[in-house]
Amino acid sequence: MIRPNLLYRNNTFVENETLTIANGLITAAPSAAPPTELPTKALIPGFVNVHSHAFQRLIRGKAESRATSGKDFWSWRGTMYHAAANLTPEDVYDVSRMAFLEMLLSGTTTVGEFHYLHTAPNGQPYDDPNELAHQVIAAAQSVGIRIVLLNSAYLRAGFELPPDPGQRRFYETTDSFLKNTESLLAAYPGSNEVTIGIAPHSVRAVPLPALKEVLHWARAQALPIHMHLAEQLAENTASLREHTLTPIALLAKHSLLAPDLTAVHAIHITPAEIAALSASGSTICSCPTTERNLGDGILPADRILEANIPIALGSDSQAQIDPLEDARQLDYHLRLQHQQRAILDQINSTSIATTLFNTATRNGARALQLPTGSLTPGEYADYITVDTNDPSIAGHTPDSLLPLLTFGLNRTAIRDVAVNGKIIVTDGHHPLAEEIIARYTQLHRRIWSDAPPSPSNR
Repeated sequence: MIRPNLLYRNNTFVENETLTIANGLITAAPSAAPPTELPTKALIPGFVNVHSHAFQRLIRGKAESRATSGKDFWSWRGTMYHAAANLTPEDVYDVSRMAFLEMLLSGTTTVGEFHYLHTAPNGQPYDDPNELAHQVIAAAQSVGIRIVLLNSAYLRAGFELPPDPGQRRFYETTDSFLKNTESLLAAYPGSNEVTIGIAPHSVRAVPLPALKEVLHWARAQALPIHMHLAEQLAENTASLREHTLTPIALLAKHSLLAPDLTAVHAIHITPAEIAALSASGSTICSCPTTERNLGDGILPADRILEANIPIALGSDSQAQIDPLEDARQLDYHLRLQHQQRAILDQINSTSIATTLFNTATRNGARALQLPTGSLTPGEYADYITVDTNDPSIAGHTPDSLLPLLTFGLNRTAIRDVAVNGKIIVTDGHHPLAEEIIARYTQLHRRIWSDAPPSPSNR
């Protein structure tokens, strides 16, 4: 039993209340044990990172020059391919641990890892075709973060395009993808810290017949389904050329949208597509710090929320790992676009702070089909404590703390992070941090010892 100075309950903070934990779950049952007092801390739900490509942590800072990475998403991929092509299984473990460590230190207790790095550098499968998936999962287990491994189907470079050498490690056939995903499900039975979902990469990478087959199989297994949709205008144009429909319209036409589907990005969408997503019960995962880094565009979050579509968040390329920065950018991007303030306030009669905080917590849990995100009895005991005396949130009252956290929290304020009721980060320190950073530093130097490839517009 824990008694913080302030406890997050029902979208606000309350004083003199306790949180009771039993067997890794939050419970309403009273405890005979005296509470652990946290007199200078507030306790909030752990953040849920719905969309991550852990290996792309290696790219941070390496793709910020047009001289090396070009001017757009398509040329940026050359830098990403350079990192992907040079990773051994041990390297995948080390870079994943680095990304997951930073997530934990930022208050993230669950990550949805959109995993498409499948084969050896020559494009051939390992003896265990899931070798790299197991390395990512082992990294999460080592660091202590909850993981949903979203195994990604990546079948082609695009409509009428030849295989791209930079994507050699991504490709599988439909049959091998389904077989390998079945093996992953069998490898982690009954675990609440490691679960599996599927992620058809995109309409560009998965032809429609294969997409239907994969989604039908996944729904028979009741798995969460995540998919890149409408991130780039060029992606929409390619889909129009192949299908005469944009990606979301294509899925809507074939009745493939559903509550189990999360549309990642969904930036370039029409009112009709918003209506289709709303009617289907689908979720949108926005990745604002990556989307601004790549110049993707601005999510029309106001129109999406007005349509009652839940928005979750992801760190995606790891350009920055800060869940509440992603949350506040949903509104800040719209402020710049519309030259007004607090665009998302009072949509559906909900305060802007509550709306944005939910994108980082309970909405992400919904997208990953996990019972967490709101500190409700029966949920996993995934929580964060923040120092109420930290300069970034000083001067709060119980009713003003939520907007202070949402719009101003710095990582320095995050003190303790727990997953399943187990403290993973204590007073801002992870016990494996020094080792993880040292190994990652060596890896980073080796990967970038050679100049990355010239810009490509493939």
